[in-house]
Amino acid sequence: MGSIFIGCVVGFAAWFLVRYLVAGVYTVNQNERAVKTSFGRAERVGVAMTAQDPIAASLNAEEKERYNYPQVRVILPGGPYFKWPWEKVYKVTVATQTMNMAYDPETPDANYQGTVLEAVTKDQLNTGLKGQIRWHISEKNLYAYLFGVKHPITHVMGYFVSVLRERIANFEAPTNAKSGDPSALHNLAATAVTGISINDLRKNLSDINDHMDRECSTSAARYGIALDASLITGIDPPPEVESALAAINTAYNEVSSSISLSQASADQKIVQSKRAVEIETLKAQAEVQPIVALAEQLTDLKQNGAGALDAYVRNVRLKLYSEAKTVILEASHE
Repeated sequence: MGSIFIGCVVGFAAWFLVRYLVAGVYTVNQNERAVKTSFGRAERVGVAMTAQDPIAASLNAEEKERYNYPQVRVILPGGPYFKWPWEKVYKVTVATQTMNMAYDPETPDANYQGTVLEAVTKDQLNTGLKGQIRWHISEKNLYAYLFGVKHPITHVMGYFVSVLRERIANFEAPTNAKSGDPSALHNLAATAVTGISINDLRKNLSDINDHMDRECSTSAARYGIALDASLITGIDPPPEVESALAAINTAYNEVSSSISLSQASADQKIVQSKRAVEIETLKAQAEVQPIVALAEQLTDLKQNGAGALDAYVRNVRLKLYSEAKTVILEASHE
């Protein structure tokens, strides 16, 4: 009987060691971070909160109050580490991941199996958007990702899609035309030929991507997921307006070409006119200069006495007589 009891005790001890002590040893991979909880409460870093961290700099006052999560102790890659039976370890990967922007985590079959996201433009055209987003779990806000919301990526994708659709619905092509800039006014007039927002969207994809990056910069503080970049690669109009868009683009190209040729011709004529004025001005200055110099000399001679001026005139005549082959003099009738 005693041996049976001793065997039960030894067996229980062995089971306890394997079940709770040996199984309590764990490691964290290089692309992972971990958070440990004790009786369901995550280990925290003092009283530090998300609102005090630079990650919340892009949040307004109301958002800082709503998304003010505690800072938790992050277990870095390495090990082996140990946890007690009443403790639990949550591991997450912090590697950058890529996802189609049309993917719906809750309904994978939505948006044409997660390939095309539909949005309505300002002129009421239903257009399809294609592209990708890069994201990673924020190491500075693991509490929000693990315990703040049930499905963080679902919240982030919903937020991203709502911001994108709002941008598409209200997008207007930026204009830099100024009242004193003729070339900018010409470009604005040529652009007005399109008259349809899909062309504006296609020509300003980089601006839209930059706008999405700015608007989604708060996702790390909100949900613990940081959007590294969004890349919209295609905007497809409805099939019934594709031919109309092609005709509009052709007309736009023709108008732009005509304006460019006219502008180049006008610039060339302006340059030629300026050059002609400069040449004629130089010629006039060259003709006037000797006359001005002669007038200055005659003025100096006159100031030295009337006889000096007469002598100068006589010497000039004598020089002309010496060079002339024939001299015609007026006969005197005295």
